[in-house]
Amino acid sequence: MIDYTPFLEQARAAGLSNWSQQLPAILAQMLAPQRHGDLARWRAALAALPELPVATVALDRAAVAVAGPEPLAEAPREQLRETLMQLHPWRKGPFDLFGVRIDTEWRSDWKWDRLKDHIQPLAGRRVLDVGCGSGYHGWRMRGAGAELVVGIDPTLLFVVQFWALQRYIRDHRVGVLPLGIEQLPAKLRFFDTVFSMGVLYHRRSPFDHLLELRDSLRPGGELVLETLVIDGRSGEVLVPDDRYARMNNVWFIPSAASLSQWLKKVGFRNVQRLNTMRTSTEEQRSTDWMTFQSLEQCLDPGDATRTIEGYPAPKRAIFIAEAP
Repeated sequence: MIDYTPFLEQARAAGLSNWSQQLPAILAQMLAPQRHGDLARWRAALAALPELPVATVALDRAAVAVAGPEPLAEAPREQLRETLMQLHPWRKGPFDLFGVRIDTEWRSDWKWDRLKDHIQPLAGRRVLDVGCGSGYHGWRMRGAGAELVVGIDPTLLFVVQFWALQRYIRDHRVGVLPLGIEQLPAKLRFFDTVFSMGVLYHRRSPFDHLLELRDSLRPGGELVLETLVIDGRSGEVLVPDDRYARMNNVWFIPSAASLSQWLKKVGFRNVQRLNTMRTSTEEQRSTDWMTFQSLEQCLDPGDATRTIEGYPAPKRAIFIAEAP
């Protein structure tokens, strides 16, 4: 069942009263059956999840985990697995529900480990996670003490996956809304920390995205930005002719120096690059829970430093910056 009422109550208590009053109508529109041909099937899978007693929830582990008072017997464990598999493909994770390990395409815990000790402590903070997928990083943020985590992602399958997890995690201070950042109120200036991870290169106007991120932060709030970069000097940017690593929605990939300049140009202060790492086929790969092509099939078979199209292979950088 998808019921945002408890989350919206938490959002109002945290100070998002005006927007939270508008959200029920917006959410009803975004989750209308005609929005996606598979939505009814995904909702049916959500309704078919078994009722299971929850004893422990761990949001501070590599695999966000839920366990019952006793190990599940084989039959209910297989029922749970088969029902969750109806929401394939699972992209971000991993998760462990009652011993059913959801081995997602991305080892998102590796990205979390690269940044968690370098950002402002999340305890008591109001957090926005842009392009959050099924909410893996949002759960980790809540596990780190965030007061409220608002995840946004327009992909309806990921929203339904979040609700499958929420059926057992049951923490209403975390929510995933079927929205893009352009649907947030303009100049909200509310969040203490805003994450944008794996989003910037999908935006046709990267500067507009940076401005939207800036305007969602309170003055002095922290941006955590993770994105594709290329090697190069300030001013250098890769604009793929067609596809990049088989993706047809990659528009701009700046050098790290260019991205630092972009952040400063839109007003961010204290811009820092935490790290830069080439994405490995151990971190992003096909699994039983994501059986489609993944990174390995997007690289040149004779030269793993190049994409199948001949561009530099994916390399990702993490930046932090302070909102003006």
